[in-house]
Amino acid sequence: MRCLYLVLGAVALFAQDARNTYIPNTDTHIAMPVYKTRAEWEERKVHLRKQILSAAGLLPVPPKRHLHPQIFGRIERQDYAIEKVLIESMPGYYLGGNLYTPLGKTGRLPGILTAHGHWTYGRLEPSTLGSVPARCINLARQGYVVFAYDMVGYNDTIQTPHEFGLTPAQNLWSFGPLGLQLWNSMRALDFLESRDNVDPARIAMTGESGGGTQTFLLMAVDERVKWSVPVNMISAFFHGGSPCENTPGLRVGTFNLEIAAMMAPRPMLMVAATGDWTRNTPREEYPAVQHMYELYDKAPEVEMVQIDAPHNYNAASREAMYRFFGKRILNETDPAKLTDKKVDLEKINDMLALQGRALPANALDYDGVFAQWKRIALEQVEASDEAGQREHLMYAMGVEWPAKVVSEGEGQKLILTRPGKGDRIPAVWIPGSGAPALVVDEKGAEAGRHSAAVEALLRAKRPVLLIDAFQTGSAVAPRDRSHVYFLTFNLSDDANRVQDILTALAFLNAKQPGKVDLIGLENAAVWSLFAAAVAPTDLKLNADLAGFEGRDEDFIRHFFVPGVQHAGGLKTAIRLTERYR
Repeated sequence: MRCLYLVLGAVALFAQDARNTYIPNTDTHIAMPVYKTRAEWEERKVHLRKQILSAAGLLPVPPKRHLHPQIFGRIERQDYAIEKVLIESMPGYYLGGNLYTPLGKTGRLPGILTAHGHWTYGRLEPSTLGSVPARCINLARQGYVVFAYDMVGYNDTIQTPHEFGLTPAQNLWSFGPLGLQLWNSMRALDFLESRDNVDPARIAMTGESGGGTQTFLLMAVDERVKWSVPVNMISAFFHGGSPCENTPGLRVGTFNLEIAAMMAPRPMLMVAATGDWTRNTPREEYPAVQHMYELYDKAPEVEMVQIDAPHNYNAASREAMYRFFGKRILNETDPAKLTDKKVDLEKINDMLALQGRALPANALDYDGVFAQWKRIALEQVEASDEAGQREHLMYAMGVEWPAKVVSEGEGQKLILTRPGKGDRIPAVWIPGSGAPALVVDEKGAEAGRHSAAVEALLRAKRPVLLIDAFQTGSAVAPRDRSHVYFLTFNLSDDANRVQDILTALAFLNAKQPGKVDLIGLENAAVWSLFAAAVAPTDLKLNADLAGFEGRDEDFIRHFFVPGVQHAGGLKTAIRLTERYR
């Protein structure tokens, strides 16, 4: 009976670990954090920017090679022209689009980048609910140079499908449609600002639904977007349902509303609809974003309009966008000049860059694009200094060095936790003299206590801390990992284990400053290696990798952390821990 009580007590205690009880996903209603000062929010923005780039596989941002733009198939109408565009956003990888230019206007004009949602015809969608060409033609008539570009897997951007990036191997390398699309958005912006007739200081962006996600992701990481109108996507309770809107690590500890607020203090119009997940915008999302602008004394710079319609970018939504951009970019307030005028749409085939035309000879197939992605990642790692490699690895794992660790309990049995995080790490503290040792066993503290390594430490009367790292020993508890985008919002078990080791090291550092022996037993040797690689403290590492060679299959079986290979994998971890051996 006593054993049963102990088991039930452990379940009750360790179920309190928030990492097991709070499992957010794409449909979780999340409250906006409260930021009281501009400095606090600016610090958070720096972190979020790196988190987004890391999740997208773009930390550090890769070198921008020549776009080799191909512009052809010009169509001229009375007051605007349309051209087909192919740009080489990455060597051997091509992004398609259309360039809309006003006729009869000279000098450098404002530019608008426009991303599309998951419409059947992509950037050429002609429907009443969301005609992409209609908004581009109207914007060109009003005086903007407009570049409409593809989502991956749509129209002319066909070297990958739209839905991929869900396999463990792809996750290890942060390879998926979200990263490719964010990179394409950066390169599309490069293309637009390079045009002789575009003023690079006056570039705006808009997009709806999945294109709204692209809009606020780009404006979050690229300050060149000076004005933005994300349409029908900034929501506190729905965060996007496509692989191009979800990638591991993207929303760990954050969500779309907070990401969209990163636009502050640059002017933004939030367009919402009564018939989709932006139905609460006037009461919830807009006031939350407005508060962030108030931190800069720029509350008037964010506006909101809600259209009585289903999910859309219809004429009414477009007119709201025209008025916003017109007032702020063109200094135009005459509503008659900012309406959604009738347009004659071209045939879809006549707008496709690859209609009757092949991709360039160096175009890569899908496997080639993935291989190129890996090569660029490893080149970036090699080009980074030690601090950059450590930061890249830390963001990939989603871990931190805690500012403070709180311990609960008496005697040898403790619970370690980071204030405000909700994690609870069972620990055993055995006092002694001399340098302390942290011992981590893949089966938990009890198994570690009976190891030869701990017996030797105790004979030497050394102080020893043993922990039940996440989901080991007495910390094993139910955790629902079933959601298809579980890793977008939640760290993997192995990443959480690295965090627990860092938390335990920080606890020891505060308790007894000085060098710590970090001993990883069995599979915990890999966890300990990666923890040591990012720990900003002095330690001695004892970790026998026992055949772990750093191949994709090794990581999938023994240390599954999305992005870890993109950050340099085993080679980088060993390089960063050489001084600890």
